[in-house]
Amino acid sequence: MRAAVLRKYNADLSIEDVPEPDCPRDGVVLKVMACGVCRSDWHGWVGEHPRVKPGQIGGHEYCGEVIEAGPDATYAVGDVVVAPFILACGTCPNCRAGAQNTCVDQRLPGFTEPGAFAEYVAVPRDHNLARLPEGISPTLAAGLGCRVTTAWHALTGRAALAGGEWLAVHGTGGIGLSAALLGKALGAHVVVVDVVQEKLDHALGLGMDAAVNAGTGDAAEQIREITGGGAHVSVEALGIETTVNASLECLRPLGRHVQVGMPVGHTARMDVNMAAVYHGNLALYGTRGMPSWHYPSLLGLITSGVVDMSPLIAREIALSQTGAELAAFNGPTPPGVAVITDFTR
Repeated sequence: MRAAVLRKYNADLSIEDVPEPDCPRDGVVLKVMACGVCRSDWHGWVGEHPRVKPGQIGGHEYCGEVIEAGPDATYAVGDVVVAPFILACGTCPNCRAGAQNTCVDQRLPGFTEPGAFAEYVAVPRDHNLARLPEGISPTLAAGLGCRVTTAWHALTGRAALAGGEWLAVHGTGGIGLSAALLGKALGAHVVVVDVVQEKLDHALGLGMDAAVNAGTGDAAEQIREITGGGAHVSVEALGIETTVNASLECLRPLGRHVQVGMPVGHTARMDVNMAAVYHGNLALYGTRGMPSWHYPSLLGLITSGVVDMSPLIAREIALSQTGAELAAFNGPTPPGVAVITDFTR
């Protein structure tokens, strides 16, 4: 099968013919119909993700059709499914408590085992998968795989965003734009922050209430003015020191900061304004992924027409273009995300 393989950090991926994966006893092999290209993939591509080594096939935002099922699999040949990027064991104390995204024995296609930058991907523990509902395309479903699921859990499972509250979103890439769209669907007022005016204009065109260009002044101060005292909830979607502090400093007293952007490599430790946390009586939430049981609420929101996530998808690309998309994350990116839909070239 064709696959895009990491051979050297910060270099174009190598398009190679590799063996098709074996079917897990407790899972399935999928013919990949679509796979998103995510900033988390970029962290591995530049060599800052501790689990991603040369030889890795990336890709953790995938939707596909079951072509082979193991004897203990949940799904059958012909099913079309979408996957969370964390495949939880289902039996550890964290899983039994409903927090599968904190499973102590995670399987991570795209990071610790071959992912979906390929024609086929093996998925163990297929009890984590969700059947693709009618009305959601595989391309859109792939875009949901990491950014939208993570944003949904951040807003509903962690910060408990309520209608009428102000939500600030720092960074309008895939996760940030997802959080903004979902925040509006939940009835919040949303202010988005970025340094790329084109992305801010794009978000405003999708119904956001306000936008702040962080390159033109103090973003936190501008948000406090727009919101009449500060946001109730602030999502940091980049994982860098500047936006983490802006997120904390833009909150009103008793506000909730949600760390969605991944601090890794040189950003794993930061100089953070803890005085803002102390004086504002702020709550800080970390979040990563989404428990698989949360899929029905998210997919139901989309299929019922409450929220349209299609503006998230900006580009459909070929497998051979994946490396170029990863390289684009080295600088400011245009609006929307890329999804691989052509695995033949």
